[in-house]
Amino acid sequence: MGDLQKNMESYADVAVKIGVNLQPGQNLYIEADVEALDFVRVVAKKAYEAGARNVHVQFTDGQLRRLRLERSPEEGLTDVGRWTGLWYQSILDEDAARLILITVDPDLLNNVNPTRIAKTNRAFAEALEFFSRRVGDVTWSAMAVPSQTWATLLFPEVPETERIAKLWDTVLTMCRASESNFIRAWETHLQDLRERADYLNGKRYRKFHYRSHSTDLTIEFHPQHQWICAGSPNLRGVPIVPNIPTEEVFTFPLRTGVNGVVRSTKPLNYNGAAIENFSFTFENGRIVRFEAKRGYDVLKSIVEMDEGSHYLGEVALVPHDSPISKSNRLFLHTLYDENASCHLAIGRAYPMCIEGGTNMSPEQLAHHGSNDSHAHVDFMIGSDDLDIDGITAEGTIEPIFRNGNWAF
Repeated sequence: MGDLQKNMESYADVAVKIGVNLQPGQNLYIEADVEALDFVRVVAKKAYEAGARNVHVQFTDGQLRRLRLERSPEEGLTDVGRWTGLWYQSILDEDAARLILITVDPDLLNNVNPTRIAKTNRAFAEALEFFSRRVGDVTWSAMAVPSQTWATLLFPEVPETERIAKLWDTVLTMCRASESNFIRAWETHLQDLRERADYLNGKRYRKFHYRSHSTDLTIEFHPQHQWICAGSPNLRGVPIVPNIPTEEVFTFPLRTGVNGVVRSTKPLNYNGAAIENFSFTFENGRIVRFEAKRGYDVLKSIVEMDEGSHYLGEVALVPHDSPISKSNRLFLHTLYDENASCHLAIGRAYPMCIEGGTNMSPEQLAHHGSNDSHAHVDFMIGSDDLDIDGITAEGTIEPIFRNGNWAF
């Protein structure tokens, strides 16, 4: 297993050069848990080597977050703090890069009142709506940092002293950071994703039909929808990879064009709370029924966040034979698990998924069938028996996925 310092250096290179593609003279804003301090220092070093003007860091702590959710008075749960908005406004004002470093602990909020979690999540979503609406303007990327907690959950069969090294090796492989020429490896991978997106954009399918042992769902698309993938330039013209790893091409569904039943194929960890074995029934785009064997109240808080959270905002295609899926391991965080499986997202649609959408007003976006919400929550629906058909405007039916993988 690899040397820890070398692994952190390689991973930090991917973060700075591929993820946010940091430009000389640009500020970098990092959001991380205190457990990732050592890695944050390596990223900062790499950022300054790449020409960063300044590296600003905002640390959080999972246990402090849990304490707040358990002990804060009700009115304190909605107190976001003025400095929070200033942090995100500064990113916009400075045209800075934002790097989100995630520390995975799926059991962090077990047994915490889901109503209190929902209240806090909604308050933050509302306070930062100005930033969420400008996601296409921002240079940003998110990646998970190996931790002892995550390593123990993923590799209980490995001796305790070797688990963290095993996790680092796994993460670097999944993120193409172990390649001797990781930039070329990423260029090849992103080119493959672009070719998939270009094919779908050329076809202009008006509808998809999903079928598996647990799903029978149709999703319609607006004529001006467009498929997007990582590596596309943001509005300042800089190619970025918002999620590392990434295996998806995605677009937005017509808000009122989703009908049928879809069941999750992987658990969902929502801000530290687990939801398992859940399903949705849609009629004319709206969720009219949902079930969950675990985490029903948390799922309910997502669906009922606002009116828009009763609808879908994203459709993403990921082959079942992606590297993450072929590892046959549940990573217990959406950042990884969504890249092992086709997925959908409840809530807000991304404006860049509509031709000219980044220049549209909220009213114009709504006119094009785009959904708006404070929420955007991905959930996984892919499996090795998932078939997807594309239906053209003329009614021609063509295979998109067969047995969970690309059919073209």
